[in-house]
Amino acid sequence: MRVLITGGTGQLARALVAAAPEHWQVHSPGEVDLDITQPSMVREAFDRLQPELLINTAAYTAVDRAENEPDKAFSVNTEGARTLAEICAEAGARMLHLSTDFVFDGRKSSPYEPHDAPHPLSVYGSSKREGERQVLEVLGDNVVVLRTAWLYAAGSRNFVTSMLERMQNGKALKIVCDQVGTPTWTRTLADAIWRMARKPGLHGNWHFTDAGVASWYDFAVAIQEEALAVELLSQPVLIEPVRSEAFKTAATRPFYSVLDKTRTWEALGIDPVHWRICLRGMLKEMAGG
Repeated sequence: MRVLITGGTGQLARALVAAAPEHWQVHSPGEVDLDITQPSMVREAFDRLQPELLINTAAYTAVDRAENEPDKAFSVNTEGARTLAEICAEAGARMLHLSTDFVFDGRKSSPYEPHDAPHPLSVYGSSKREGERQVLEVLGDNVVVLRTAWLYAAGSRNFVTSMLERMQNGKALKIVCDQVGTPTWTRTLADAIWRMARKPGLHGNWHFTDAGVASWYDFAVAIQEEALAVELLSQPVLIEPVRSEAFKTAATRPFYSVLDKTRTWEALGIDPVHWRICLRGMLKEMAGG
């Protein structure tokens, strides 16, 4: 299988490359070499690499900045996604498009299922939702839209590494306790994506995160406890739970964005793993264990 992964410098793309199936030809250029907002660059990559599968991890993800830069967010997340879909259609290639829990408004009290109606609250969420709509319109049964949430990996800037840095500096933390979702290790997401790649009949909207539920506060507490256990931290810091109104942000975030993964786990033969076990595994690796 010849595979082209966009967004090659991102944490998910790197995880995908590391876990790529043996003997598959996988190419993962960064934005400098493949800017998805430039159709000519996309066509050149397709002509040169002739991919049978495109995995789109490229995205504008600066949630708050997007409120002041909507054109940039829509250029990448919507127009760029449509460009990829159109060129996939021309080439007869299948597409797997990554999306987000931010397409939902967080007003449910039970996990969001793939068929639930999206209602984004932010420019970022709106741009990703419109990107979903565009790729489904262009490719129909030849595209999978995979929504995920709260990604983290070692060696990248994300909530886990940011929390560790602040904890190592001995700073007390105030962390939001009323926004609930599910942390997701890029390694488990990459495994799910490669399983999807081996099942050509899948199409439409799907969800994947690790198992379980957490607030950002719960996540921060777990990071500290697990990091202390593997000696990435030498002493604890105070972590105070606060409500969202304590932090003024440009973008409105969903209070509840847990995704229902049942169908994905069953279709792919995945035994769900709780997010805390995944976090523990990643931190052990960081500690050299």
